[in-house]
Amino acid sequence: MAGERYRLQVTERRLLGSPESRRLRKQGVVPGVLYGTGSARPIAISERDLRAALTGASGLHAVLDVVVEGQSAAHPSIVKEYQRDPIRGHVRHVDLQEVRLDQPIHAAIQVHLIGVEDAPGVREGGVMSQPTTEINVEALPMEVPESIEVDVSGMEMGDTLRLESVTAIEGVTFLDDPHELVIATITAPMREEDLEAAIDELAGDEGDEQAPEGAAEEP
Repeated sequence: MAGERYRLQVTERRLLGSPESRRLRKQGVVPGVLYGTGSARPIAISERDLRAALTGASGLHAVLDVVVEGQSAAHPSIVKEYQRDPIRGHVRHVDLQEVRLDQPIHAAIQVHLIGVEDAPGVREGGVMSQPTTEINVEALPMEVPESIEVDVSGMEMGDTLRLESVTAIEGVTFLDDPHELVIATITAPMREEDLEAAIDELAGDEGDEQAPEGAAEEP
């Protein structure tokens, strides 16, 4: 859903470095940077507030009205990049980018397939594959959707769905090649005899790659 804005209170970081960042994280605070036109301001954000802002209807594409403590002006911003803890999943660091609401930006949005089980090709036993899970778009900051749903309920066995067949979203421009980018395919399942033949062929190729032992050279 586009058009969501969240007010995000931040503080300016005076102390920098890894020890200070670790101290902040232990207190439930996320270190980050607010990038503006020709500037980069170290900031600190409540992890709870950041999580609430980024789990709303617009997800990671929400427009954040960033207010630095002690100031009244809001800085419309978007998430530029973030790092997660690989174990706990908490956000460890976040970069925010100031934007102008009247100028388009580029973003990558998720692609969700709907109607998979209803597709005739799947009902006949075919396998639905989704080579592309994200597409690149251009839109005004308030018009960037969190994701796009693609209806595949009409796909037959052997069909390939490309970006050119996806219904356009008002105010959003697809940036990927519409004729080349494959969103989904339905292929027939491999027969057991074909699978066995493929395994035998693979085993044969591996055997050919092994260099034969040569005879020992005479002294």
